[in-house]
Amino acid sequence: MSEQEVIEKRFGGNQVKADYAGYKKSKAVIIQCPYDLTACYKKGTKKGPAAIIDASEHIELFDEELKTETFRAGIFTMPPLPIEELPPEKMIETVKKEVEGVIRDEKVPVVIGGEHSVSIGAVKAVSEMCKDVTVLHFDAHHDLRDEYENSKFSHACVARRFLESCPVMQVGMRSLSKDEQDFINSNPPNLKVMNVYDILDTATWKEQIVKNLSDNVYISLDIDVFDPSIFPSTGTPEPGGIGWYELLELLKMVSRYKKIVGFDVVELMPIENMVAPDFVAAKLIYRLIGYTFYGNRK
Repeated sequence: MSEQEVIEKRFGGNQVKADYAGYKKSKAVIIQCPYDLTACYKKGTKKGPAAIIDASEHIELFDEELKTETFRAGIFTMPPLPIEELPPEKMIETVKKEVEGVIRDEKVPVVIGGEHSVSIGAVKAVSEMCKDVTVLHFDAHHDLRDEYENSKFSHACVARRFLESCPVMQVGMRSLSKDEQDFINSNPPNLKVMNVYDILDTATWKEQIVKNLSDNVYISLDIDVFDPSIFPSTGTPEPGGIGWYELLELLKMVSRYKKIVGFDVVELMPIENMVAPDFVAAKLIYRLIGYTFYGNRK
């Protein structure tokens, strides 16, 4: 991929000077995926990437936890992918090709959704181009249906499609169908689950999750893994989710002991005049970029 023009509406806005926002020197590449064609309850997640980019212009670029200016690693922002009206299969292939190009250039893809189905293309690319990868899947829902509303590529089937590419470690789930429970009970060999009830009953839940990951990790984070008191702006909120510091502690632990080869943050459904969730999502992405490059891997 050749050097690309630095776009004005970029992650971090004009706070991130062009020297740190160009493609050639960047270590992380933001891929915006505005898509919500298979959303089944509330639509609007296609507006998520733009809302996150807008909010990112107002975050402090000095990370108070890591004590560093994460943007100095280099963060390039691609223009939004033209996928809004594509059928799911074509959308997934478009995302896959974009992620492949980023990995080929030895950079870390950061996919911003959009509904969760955009992650299928990213995981396909990562699993084909990186060895020994586990998907660390954060979500309120298991997304393990084999088909939903006559589509195998619905947001409700995301983890089932992940499993066709690589092992999956699920975290934070608290809602599922009877068919999904039956599938879990069949003990699929590449699936591990740490739902909220396991978390409540297991003092060492973070350590157990890390032990179940391969050396390379792709993180797929549906924002509804958070409790809706923290993050109400999502299409299908579920009560009883994970807190901010709980999630960060786990992500930091993952970055310390594993290599993060890419990640996505999806399912933000912006609510007019409610900017806090947009800001939380932007800060989470920035923090996770920081963990990826400054996480003191041991």
